[in-house]
Amino acid sequence: VRRCVRGDGLGPASSRPPLPWGTEVSQPRHRITNVDFEPSSKAQDYLQRLSAFMDAEVYPAEAVYEQQMTEQAAAGRGHQSPPVIEHLKSRAQDAGLWNLFLPDESGLSVTEYAPLAEMSGRSPHLAPEALNCSAPDTGNMEVLHMFGTEEQKAQWLEPLLQGRIRSGFAMTEPAVASSDATNIETSIAADGQDYVINGRKWWTTGAMDPRCEILILMGKTDPQAEVHSQQSMVLVPMNTPGVTIERNLTVFGYTEQPGHAEVSFTDVRVPRSNLLAQEGMGFAIAQARLGPGRVHHCMRAIGMAERALDMMCDRALERVAFHRPLAAQGVVREWIARSRLAIDQARLLVLHTAWVIDNQGAKAARQQIAGIKAVVPQMALDVVDKAIQTYGGAGVSQVTPLAEMWAGLRTLRLADGPDEVHLRDVARLELKAHIHG
Repeated sequence: VRRCVRGDGLGPASSRPPLPWGTEVSQPRHRITNVDFEPSSKAQDYLQRLSAFMDAEVYPAEAVYEQQMTEQAAAGRGHQSPPVIEHLKSRAQDAGLWNLFLPDESGLSVTEYAPLAEMSGRSPHLAPEALNCSAPDTGNMEVLHMFGTEEQKAQWLEPLLQGRIRSGFAMTEPAVASSDATNIETSIAADGQDYVINGRKWWTTGAMDPRCEILILMGKTDPQAEVHSQQSMVLVPMNTPGVTIERNLTVFGYTEQPGHAEVSFTDVRVPRSNLLAQEGMGFAIAQARLGPGRVHHCMRAIGMAERALDMMCDRALERVAFHRPLAAQGVVREWIARSRLAIDQARLLVLHTAWVIDNQGAKAARQQIAGIKAVVPQMALDVVDKAIQTYGGAGVSQVTPLAEMWAGLRTLRLADGPDEVHLRDVARLELKAHIHG
């Protein structure tokens, strides 16, 4: 699909009222860009093979997953990966559907991978991990790929790419508003050939999983430096003395398999060779990590919304209330229509963002990246909410996946920054483009 993307539409600068702070406004920008979303033959092949894999392997395994997770939880092993996951990983590797998110591994661009991420999002607990494309490992592998030394890659990236271990990302802290990452208080103090780490993190996804062997931790190496140069990232093996898992955090009462841990770090000592890139590059690394990762998150959310819409339509056609199918009710038809339109609009926004990343780099796509993170989770949440309403009592129970989808999507509106932060960035970048200087 070729689309012309957006002109300014505000009229000449002379016709606008002056900004209250007296700045001069630039002439309107006409950002008309030819964007090509047509998948390559390689991407189309991957899509066909993944679709077949989902039908033959993933969807039939969902009931098995639920049963195995129930049995493991009853036995006190709720964070252990169930056997069906390892079976699916083996089958995905055999099918050549492995590490699709990383261009140097799959040969796919961000734009080409996006529809694959969407398809995997239709079964969020199974498909992403089966393909070795689940967060937070994907982001951590991207960081190691871009910023790791050869020794760091050999020790941690290779086993992650092989799916033998898992990882966590320790950034958010319970004591400060981590939506502003400059608030982070965890200290990374140099001591001879080591760093000594002290602090407390939470929402460290994956840290409860017994397979989690490494954390990427963000903390302050120089509290006196310029505000965005105080932070660094270091590799912290989970078995390092002083690393303590304090508790698991539930998501709206759900206990997820990889877990979301609160972790304390007390005089944790790691070699200075565990530093990623250079001191003071924590923010730069975080931005590099979050660009493609937000496309992945958003496309998986669109996959969830598509599945919820499918379920809504099926329910509306088969369920009768007040002597006629729900599909004959005008309000339900409006839900279906608005959901269809909202999903399609959001998908185009994400594909455009992926295209900008591929063609101009993640830095040039900052506004688009912030925009999809504000738009897509809310859209998917609204679609799932309508599907829940269509299902009634079944929608809020374990009978359907809708309630758990809703919980995950509501959480996504906070993960990688709350909606308000992303909207602030969109507005800031929009205004900046209209101001001289």
